[in-house]
Amino acid sequence: MIYRKLAALAATLTAMAGAAPAQDLSFGVMSTPPLQGWMSSEIGDAWSQGYRGRGARITVIDDFSSRDYLVGRLSSGWTIGTHGMQTYFQSSLVAPEASFRIQDFTNTRAVRLTRKFDVINLSYGMFAVDGYDVNDIWWGAREGSVINHARSGNALVVKAAGNDGVAVGTATSLGDQDYLASALIGTRSALFVGALDRNGSFETPAAMAWYSNTAGSDLRVQAQFLTVGVDTSQMGLAGTSFAAPIISGYGAILHSKFRTATPTQIANRLLDTARTDTVVNYDPSVYGRGEASLTRAMAPATIR
Repeated sequence: MIYRKLAALAATLTAMAGAAPAQDLSFGVMSTPPLQGWMSSEIGDAWSQGYRGRGARITVIDDFSSRDYLVGRLSSGWTIGTHGMQTYFQSSLVAPEASFRIQDFTNTRAVRLTRKFDVINLSYGMFAVDGYDVNDIWWGAREGSVINHARSGNALVVKAAGNDGVAVGTATSLGDQDYLASALIGTRSALFVGALDRNGSFETPAAMAWYSNTAGSDLRVQAQFLTVGVDTSQMGLAGTSFAAPIISGYGAILHSKFRTATPTQIANRLLDTARTDTVVNYDPSVYGRGEASLTRAMAPATIR
C-alpha cells in the first residue's frame, strides 16, 4: 500500500500548530478540485454555479501536532495525517475557496471571529463523568468562546454528534458525557451532525451509521440535528468527525451565495431544507431534521 502525505501541507500545519496563536491559512488545496467519490453530487452542482465558499472563514479546532496519524482516501490516492489535518483537508475540499484558520488542541485561547462569515468546526467532545449540571461547568477560554459564539449567533458552530451510539447530551456506556455538546443544546447557531453510512437518495435511502450518536428525544436537539453521508468505503475514514467538516463546507458554500445571511439564518436554512425521504425509516429521534441537502438549501434567490 502506498501512502501519500498531504505533501508540504502536513509539515506546514504541524509547524504552524506549535505556535501559540491560531494560524490563518492563506493557501487552498486546489482552486477547482475534482468531485470526490465520497461527496454528494450536490456539491458539484454548487461549484458549477460558482459557489465554492468564497468570503467565509472556517476555524478548525483539532489535533494538528501529535504523532497520532490517520490514513484516509479523501482525494486521489491515500492521505496520512493527524485528525486535524484530515478534518481540515476534508472541509477544504468541500469549500475550496473558503479561508481557513487552524487551532491546535494545545492552544486554549478564545476563538476570535473576523468580519467575514465565520464557521467553527468541532470534530471533538469534552467528556467528564455523567451527572453534572452543564450550567455549573467552568469553561476555559476556548470552549467558553465557542459556546458564546453559538449563543449569540455570531458564528456557525458545527459539532460532530459523537460515536457512542447514544443520543446527544446523554451518558455513554462508559458513564461519561460530552458536556461540550450539552452546552450547545438550544443555542442559536450550532448544528449537531450525525453520520449516515453513505449519501442517501430517494431511490436508495441511507441508514444511520452504526456508531453515530442520534438526536434522541430532546426536541431541542432534534431541531438542531442534521445527518450527512460518511462513506467509509470511499474515504477510508469513519466517524462523525468526518461528517461535521462536510456541513462546515456547506455553510461556507451557502454564504458564498447568500452574502448577507447571518450564521443563524444559514444554520436554519440547512435545517429547514433537510430531506427525510433519503433516509431509511425516518424518525426525528434518530435523524433529527434529516439528511442535509445543499441543493435545496441553495434553491432560493435570497434567504431571510
